[in-house]
Amino acid sequence: MNLLIAERMQSVTPFYVMELLQRAQELQRQGRDIIHMEIGEPDFPTPEPILRAGERCLRERDIKYTPAAGLPELRQAIAEDYRRRHGVSVDWRRVFVTPGASGALLLAFACSVNPGETVMMADPGYPCNANFLRLLGAEARWVPVGAATAYQLNAALAGEYWLPRVRGVLTASPSNPAGSVLHEPELAALIAETERRGGVYYSDEIYQGLEYGPPLPTALSFSEQAFVINSFSKFYGMTGWRAGWLVAPEACAESVERLAQNLFLSTSTVAQYAALAAFAPETAPVLEARREEFRARRDFLYAGLLRLGFSVPLPPEGAFYVYADCRAFTEDSLVFARDLLERTGVAVTPGLDFDRHAGKYHLRFAYTASMDKMADGLTRLEKFLCR
Repeated sequence: MNLLIAERMQSVTPFYVMELLQRAQELQRQGRDIIHMEIGEPDFPTPEPILRAGERCLRERDIKYTPAAGLPELRQAIAEDYRRRHGVSVDWRRVFVTPGASGALLLAFACSVNPGETVMMADPGYPCNANFLRLLGAEARWVPVGAATAYQLNAALAGEYWLPRVRGVLTASPSNPAGSVLHEPELAALIAETERRGGVYYSDEIYQGLEYGPPLPTALSFSEQAFVINSFSKFYGMTGWRAGWLVAPEACAESVERLAQNLFLSTSTVAQYAALAAFAPETAPVLEARREEFRARRDFLYAGLLRLGFSVPLPPEGAFYVYADCRAFTEDSLVFARDLLERTGVAVTPGLDFDRHAGKYHLRFAYTASMDKMADGLTRLEKFLCR
């Protein structure tokens, strides 16, 4: 049977959080009370204005394919949001609506990375990005980062780790799993260093909007040659709708559209019409209230983990994760996470999913559960640690 499986699949890594999620759901079906702090999915429902827009689409429209690049009015709305939010002028024809941020990243890499090349990424970082490259015959160039650089790449590290086959640099701000960010000076310097070396800059901005300090800049503020990946999933609460977008350099627009035609045909029509309401005035207060709730949850969980003896060198500045060093309790985060789930019903993610050099010493806690549930989760965790 193995003759049916392509050789490339040997290098596609598993995602441990999905294994834990499946086990947590199985325990729930058995009647166990499970507190989910493992999955990167907001617990809030899709905002009502977005739901109503999707319902109108279903009632009033004949649901057909859209253009491969996306609804023109949605592409224009995204471009307008960059002008309003960041003061950046983006030609809407450079905006491509995709099946989630994963579709956007696939288009960006497929358009610009050659087999045998590498893309520099921070370690820890989101693991699926490297698997996209492997499918294209390329590889990730993982760069170990930690608290000293706020869990982010910077211009100095890019220079230190650059090799002849490096095609470019991918960053995420805010990041998964550490919730760290790139502020304006660091982002500008890293983009400049990448382009000085003839590289391509890829900016994962899917958690933008979920920052708890000053608003974060977009890479488009510093370069028109960057590929910018974003999504309606996290800030806008549309995970299951599977809608994201890519802003591509003008020179790549025709190639990206050709790829989209062949790979996706189009993104869900209903999701695109619903996403138009993400930018509606009545949606903004809902999103801001949720951001403030996430800020309160972050503060609560961060303080609780420190009290229990976990080490978190930097409070997360964005997204909805706390990346905690668990060496005080274990040197195997996967075994710890499995035991914690089985014994207490608290589901968290082992760092092995995200971190090749120190993942066995870290756990990712998602504050995508209510304050009451997190309080219960911390109580159960404390009892587990005292066993």
